Amino acid sequence: MLTFTCRIAATIATCVAASFALRPAFAQDASPAAPFLQTYCFACHANGKSEGDVDLTGFASAQSHHDAELLRKLIDVLETREMPPREKPQPADIDLNQTLTHWRSLLRDSALGPDAYVRTPIRRMNRFQYDNAVTDLFALNCIVFPLPERTMRVHKGYFQPESGKMPDTVTVGNRQLGKSQLIEPRLGGVAPFPQDLRADHGFDNRGDHLSLSPLLMEEFLKLGESITQSPDFGPKRVGIWDSFFAPPADTADIDRTVRERLLPFLTKAFRGRVEPESLDRYANFVSRSIDSGADFTSAMKGAAAAAISSPRFLYLYDRSEGDTTANNDNAQAVKPRPIDDRELAQRLSFFLWGSLPDETLLELASTGQLGQPEVLERQIDRMLRDKKLKRFCDSFPAQWLQLDRIVSSLPDPEKYADFYYLKYLASMHMMLEPLLLFETVLIEDLPITHLIDPDFTYRSAKLDAAYGELASNKLGPPNNEVTILTFRRIPIEDRRVGGVITNAAVMTMTSGPLRTKPITRGAWVASVIFNDPPKPPPANVPPLDETAHPETESLTLRQMLAAHRERADCRGCHEQIDPLGFALENFDPVGRWRDAYGHGAAVDPSGSLFYQHPFADVVEFKAAILKNKDRFCRALAAHLLSFALARPLGPADRLAIDHIAESVAADNYNMKTLIRQIILSEPFRTKS
Repeated sequence: MLTFTCRIAATIATCVAASFALRPAFAQDASPAAPFLQTYCFACHANGKSEGDVDLTGFASAQSHHDAELLRKLIDVLETREMPPREKPQPADIDLNQTLTHWRSLLRDSALGPDAYVRTPIRRMNRFQYDNAVTDLFALNCIVFPLPERTMRVHKGYFQPESGKMPDTVTVGNRQLGKSQLIEPRLGGVAPFPQDLRADHGFDNRGDHLSLSPLLMEEFLKLGESITQSPDFGPKRVGIWDSFFAPPADTADIDRTVRERLLPFLTKAFRGRVEPESLDRYANFVSRSIDSGADFTSAMKGAAAAAISSPRFLYLYDRSEGDTTANNDNAQAVKPRPIDDRELAQRLSFFLWGSLPDETLLELASTGQLGQPEVLERQIDRMLRDKKLKRFCDSFPAQWLQLDRIVSSLPDPEKYADFYYLKYLASMHMMLEPLLLFETVLIEDLPITHLIDPDFTYRSAKLDAAYGELASNKLGPPNNEVTILTFRRIPIEDRRVGGVITNAAVMTMTSGPLRTKPITRGAWVASVIFNDPPKPPPANVPPLDETAHPETESLTLRQMLAAHRERADCRGCHEQIDPLGFALENFDPVGRWRDAYGHGAAVDPSGSLFYQHPFADVVEFKAAILKNKDRFCRALAAHLLSFALARPLGPADRLAIDHIAESVAADNYNMKTLIRQIILSEPFRTKS
């Protein structure tokens, strides 16, 4: 929506206000939308004009084939009343709805044809998934290597999803910002490979980002050996030691023993049936090693190291069924087809657990039962109650909320000295608040609207005090906790705070050292809450002077940013982004409340959401978002589906998201219903 608006909103400045006759080229077979187009669009997007590289001439003919992506964007900007421009005549509701109904029908026809869904490319595991998969494969009771991206470290095992309840008091640590949080039981001598970064407006599991160069392949070979050769890789740490690595008591038929142990191990490692020739290769490797003088345990370690370095372990992909389309102009595109049960088991496990399917999923997949609706429903419920769900909570919400950005946030140490706590950043506390909220909404199956405007939050005493005027004053004075932080669940009595938007972490990471950044905050809200990231600004737009800010100048930030809105190629985006950012302007660069800037000018947070919902302050802003909760639901569903499929979404996916959102709305917008509908959706259950 905003991306499209950036391209055309500012340029559609002279749309006509009166109708003119249809051109003869499409007069005899005109589209039902033709009168709407000629009245509001053709002055800039037809008859040789294509402002913003958008030509809508073909949309006036009922016989034209329409680009599904462009259709989707047109529907978006009309639904939110971004088009026509606000200074131009606006269509009556009945005319607008008739056009939208017609274009939605066209979108269904255009999007659900052959090659409807974006293909999920073959990809390797990212290092978070690799760590989990190795841990599960060997049933380790320690980590493989420390991961800063696993943001929240659990102390005293508070995460109990099977209970359906989060405790009122939790003890946690922040891995990203505290070195002490990375000191825990692990395999000595094993070093992680480089962190996989998030895709733009995406996640770190995106297939188009997870390639495997020859150099990295060589590193995986070394990594596999370092794991099995670690001095800590033994009976004390490895849960399958006795059943896999320990020498058998009966050595009469060692080859049979090796094969009996390798088969279930490789079946789990490779997520399905192991071909006889593959089993032969690994068994022969062990036999040759033993014949060469290696002991049984060393030989099995060698086979295990080879397995976790194999492309069949490292790569995630949909299996080819030999029906790909020939590469010629006359070839018929292949329609999406259902994934098989083994592929379904893999998608399920890497979505919710970030790891390999367990024995239950593999057994159901091997017997062809997993895809049966009642069986799949039971497995989804089981997986959502399993402690391995913590991996989903460690991966998705922090990336969705872009909380990694707080690592580089350094408020001015003189002006915001309280942010620095004996050289211990307050952001270590800040970023845990929205993550604990997300976990609670998931475990307790609360409506997703609690992510926007909850009636509770989790805070440490240090974090609560840092809020100043917005502190609850229920947790006592700040303590000296450094490595293990105590967070308590407290009721929210002031709706200015709470939720994933109005928390200190988001306010801090979207600010500079000395001032807030409304554009950055607005872009964050557009991207995260509405899944509508704005287009990058033109390269020739000068940055705002960081030395001039409202604390020392007489200008307000609205006045300082007015120059950006005066540019025709910037106005469209700023009209959408700025209200979202200024709605949060009462929060200073470290998330404390202020009614005025340093020079005394009052903060003005007022604005309008989607041109339809005016708000005067941040509480009304939250209320406006909740009036559009279906839009938020679709946005969150899109984030989840993209994360689940490890790819960007296309127009056909958007139709599936509309159906998902309808099902979630019918069940009180509950979080687990949303996840369940993601899994039951056609994009999740099919492949291209």
